[in-house]
Amino acid sequence: MTTTTPPVTLDDVRSAAARLDGVAHRTPVLRSRTLDALVGAEVFLKCENFQRVGAFKFRGAYNAASRLTAEERARGIAAYSSGNHAQAVALAARELGTTAVIVMPEDAPPSKRAATEGYGAEIVTYDRYTGDRVAIAEALAAERGLTLIPPYEHPHVIAGQGTAALELVEETGELDALVVPVGGGGLIAGSATAVKGPGAGTRVLGVEPEAGDDTKRSLEAGRRVSVPVPHTIADGQALHTPGELTFSLNRRLVDGIVLVSDDEIRDAMRFAFERLKIVLEPSGATPLAALLTGRAGPLPGRVGAILSGGNVDADRFARLCGSAG
Repeated sequence: MTTTTPPVTLDDVRSAAARLDGVAHRTPVLRSRTLDALVGAEVFLKCENFQRVGAFKFRGAYNAASRLTAEERARGIAAYSSGNHAQAVALAARELGTTAVIVMPEDAPPSKRAATEGYGAEIVTYDRYTGDRVAIAEALAAERGLTLIPPYEHPHVIAGQGTAALELVEETGELDALVVPVGGGGLIAGSATAVKGPGAGTRVLGVEPEAGDDTKRSLEAGRRVSVPVPHTIADGQALHTPGELTFSLNRRLVDGIVLVSDDEIRDAMRFAFERLKIVLEPSGATPLAALLTGRAGPLPGRVGAILSGGNVDADRFARLCGSAG
């Protein structure tokens, strides 16, 4: 009988971890008795807000960029992103001695744009509600001879993102459940690949904002489904269609998707700041929101959650988490 090897395997994640060793941060795992009591489980928070560029995205970007040939590096890299992947590719390019051109939406958070430029990248903007960022980036890459590193539709990117979950289980031991934010699906695809190895019984749950439930709808339909471009404070998850590659993995590996509202995300950000003493961006707070609200359902004894990033500027954080909401 013929078996098909998946596009990303546990060995790929382990290879990415070796490549990232000494380059990416091994981010801390935070515990909170208060959170455990509220959730009714032992919760282990993987704090990717402490990763380089302030988000998990550096893992995948560097893993992919570091595998380019010398000729490809000499020509440069292109990418498209609302912010975190933009910063990650820009920093990876700088670390590897090459250049980056990033296609970013005009309404990307100013702090993310400034950080991307600070790492030395050139930025090309577009309107996220009328423009096709993939088409723009592909045309730009073809015109300039650049290598395109997408934010999630790439096996090396997915494998790199999975190293966060790999580190988590290396530190905590096997988990009964893992809760992961879902945008394009690269983080949860890599995470599920990392924790669902032979003999592992970890349940993997994704979290999306209510306005951007494309992956939930797609998994329920058994095919990729598009939704209108989401209007949500979770800008890192404001996508309308899951990736083709990521969906092919997630439909096999992910056990379910839950939704959280913008108000619940704000509450989770406030809880993280006041009780855990950490700053999370909206997308990074969605797993915590799912835990605090009970949206993830009754959970088994040991639960991991990947807090994917902390890139939010002070003014926006104050607006989102202030008493006025």
